[in-house]
Amino acid sequence: MESSPLRRDIERDYRGVISDNRRWERFVHRPGDIFVCSPPKCGTTWTQTIVVTLLFQPGDPPAPVMSLAPWLDARFNPIEDLVANLNTQPHRRSIKTHTPADGIPWYPDASYIVVARDGRDAFMSLLNHMRSMRPHVVSSLAASAVAEGIPLGEGGVPPIDDVHAFYAWWLRYGPWFNHLTTFWAHRDEANVLFVHYDDLNADLAGEMRRIARFLGIAVVKTDWPRLVERCTFASMKSRAEEIGDFERIFQGGAESFLYKGTNGRWRDVLTLDELAQFEKASLERLPPGALSWINRGMQAHTETA
Repeated sequence: MESSPLRRDIERDYRGVISDNRRWERFVHRPGDIFVCSPPKCGTTWTQTIVVTLLFQPGDPPAPVMSLAPWLDARFNPIEDLVANLNTQPHRRSIKTHTPADGIPWYPDASYIVVARDGRDAFMSLLNHMRSMRPHVVSSLAASAVAEGIPLGEGGVPPIDDVHAFYAWWLRYGPWFNHLTTFWAHRDEANVLFVHYDDLNADLAGEMRRIARFLGIAVVKTDWPRLVERCTFASMKSRAEEIGDFERIFQGGAESFLYKGTNGRWRDVLTLDELAQFEKASLERLPPGALSWINRGMQAHTETA
C-alpha cells in the first residue's frame, strides 16, 4: 500500500535520552493509521488499550498492546525493529508518541487522539515512573545517546530523589505545557480528537463510544459491556502480560508502571507556593481554551468534540 503525502513535515527536533523524534524519518505511513499522542503519564497506555480493544473486538490481538502499538520515538528498541513490526502488520495500525505536535509528521488520512491530564497528576505519576526505571536501562540509554550525538536534554538529569526538586525541574523543563499547547492548535481539525483523563475515569463507556465514533469503528451494542470491562484499570492490571513487558524496564513490573491510576495525590505533597507556581505557569504558557479544557474535563466536550 502506498503512503500518502505529508500534510506537514516535522518542524522541530525533540531529541533526548529516552526518545528521539528523528526516528520518524524511518516511518512509512498508511492511510487510516491511528496516533495516540500525549505527554508522559496522561493515560497513553490506557488509550492504546482502548484503541486495540476496538480494533480487535473478539479479544484476539496478535501481540501485547505495547508491542502491537509501539512507542515510535522511544529509544528502548532499535527503530529498525519497530518499523519492521509495523510494516508487517496487515490490519489498521496504532502508534504511540509523547512528542509535541510540531515534532511529528501530520497526515490528512490519519487519526490523532490527543490525551491529556491535569499537570499536577501527570507530575506525580511521572515521578513514580522515573523512580521505577531500572538503573542499568537508564545508563545504557544515556551512553547510547552520547554515542549518537544526542544531547542529554535541557535541564540535565532530573533530580528524582527529592519530590520538590523534581517538581521544580518538571515545572521548568517538563514537556506537559508545550505538548498541550502545540496540539491545541489542531483541535478544530476533523482528524484530531481530544480525550481528557478525568473523563476516562468518570465515564469510560461514554469515552470509548466517542473514540469509536471518531475512528469510524462499528461495535455491536451487546458487545459494549465486555469491551469496556477489558479497558478498566483493574482489568488491565490483572492481565498485564496482554498489555506489555514491564519487567524489562521497570522495577516492580506492571505494579510500578500501572501504579494507581488515581488523581489528587499532589494535594498532600505540593506546598501552597508550588501550587501557585503551577497556576502562574499555566496562565502564561497555555492558550486560554486549553487551560479551560484541561481544568474542566467533561464539561468541555461540547467545545472540542
